[in-house]
Amino acid sequence: MRFSFLLLIVSIFILPNCSYAQEEKMAVEVEKTAEEKAAETYRQLGLFGDVFERVRAQYVEEVGDEQLVEDAVQGMLSSLDPHSSYLDDDDYKDMQVQTRGEFGGLGIEVTMENGFVKVVSPIDDTPAFKAGIKAGDFVTHLDDEPVMGLSLSEAVDKMRGKVGEPIMLTIVREGADEAMDIEIIRDKIKIQSVRSRVEQEDVGYVRITTFNRNTMPGLEKAIADIKQEAGDKLIGYVVDLRNNPGGLLDQAISVSDAFLDKGEIVSTRGRNESDTKRDNAKLGDLTNGKPIIVLINGGSASASEIVAGALQDHRRALVIGEQSFGKGSVQTIVPLPGHGAMRLTTARYYTPSGRSIQAEGIKPDIIVKPAKLEELASSFKRTREGDLRGALNNDTNANKKPSAANDNSPEGDKEAEEEKDYQLIRAIDLLRGVILYGERSYKMTKSAE
Repeated sequence: MRFSFLLLIVSIFILPNCSYAQEEKMAVEVEKTAEEKAAETYRQLGLFGDVFERVRAQYVEEVGDEQLVEDAVQGMLSSLDPHSSYLDDDDYKDMQVQTRGEFGGLGIEVTMENGFVKVVSPIDDTPAFKAGIKAGDFVTHLDDEPVMGLSLSEAVDKMRGKVGEPIMLTIVREGADEAMDIEIIRDKIKIQSVRSRVEQEDVGYVRITTFNRNTMPGLEKAIADIKQEAGDKLIGYVVDLRNNPGGLLDQAISVSDAFLDKGEIVSTRGRNESDTKRDNAKLGDLTNGKPIIVLINGGSASASEIVAGALQDHRRALVIGEQSFGKGSVQTIVPLPGHGAMRLTTARYYTPSGRSIQAEGIKPDIIVKPAKLEELASSFKRTREGDLRGALNNDTNANKKPSAANDNSPEGDKEAEEEKDYQLIRAIDLLRGVILYGERSYKMTKSAE
């Protein structure tokens, strides 16, 4: 017993010492690992310095130090993801101008995919839009020079140029049998980020083309104009986000807030948990609770997906159209004094229900594909009363000239030949259906009472 008691005492004094020794050993190993990591970092920087000096000394043509460093930085950032990049002084100034809604170029939002430039969406009423460029088009050549091998920023630089100068884009389009060449004349791009009108006397149509500094003021004015024009007839709104490539995050939040009274709009989550940020709606709905239909398609990206996702998750709007682009990452512009800036992906954003939009996009509640509505040509001409021999004239129209819509002139047929927006027509029909269903539900509830 005495021997066992002594062993117990010895154990009590020895075990803590062993534990302390193990902790000390682990601390040394952690410290050693940190030192090894630092040493590896310096070794890699040494590699960069060696390559830099070798290129300076032996490359077949002389290259400036500044150019080499900028290219190295561009390579480092662009290899991270398609949206991170280095902006030199000129690019940084252009970016600042774009957020104000006026810049020079073709009028397309692009990304890089499989080595080719992919069109996210053309911007309304720009040279690219008028030339027929569509979301999903791949640009393979610029002025007959291949895009393959260029970075996204290099390809964009080639598309920029003086106003009035032409550029030839070789386009590969899904469903087309062969590539097509489309010439576009560069122009000054002035973006009206919000357009509006009243459809069929009682539906407010709001088209948001991009999210820049003018978007929220433009939305407020659009809704006020619609209310004034439609008056008491107004039954609801169609918010068109098709081919909207996105833009400023704060504007997307403000637009979402304009239609919501409460609840989360979007959360952005970075590398560290402390970087998580949640934006919530404030009290006040510009539309006074009127029903909303949101239109999206494959050209709806980034900020437009935030709006569609927020309104969909809160069941504030019915989202129809096609699955959106799927850009669910947030880029932060970090100024580099004296050296332009860098665009760095710093977070992913999530809808109120916690959905990540990255690479998935927003799936509409109702899928509506675009379609062309046209009268079917018929070789058989149906006989009407007016075609019968001796038929009486319509006395009310006897003294009227034939209207432009009834004659055979090109001008008279112009309106009939125009391609109708099938998705918008469906959106308006669905809005009326929502109103009708709501009224019936209310009547049924009152009857049950």
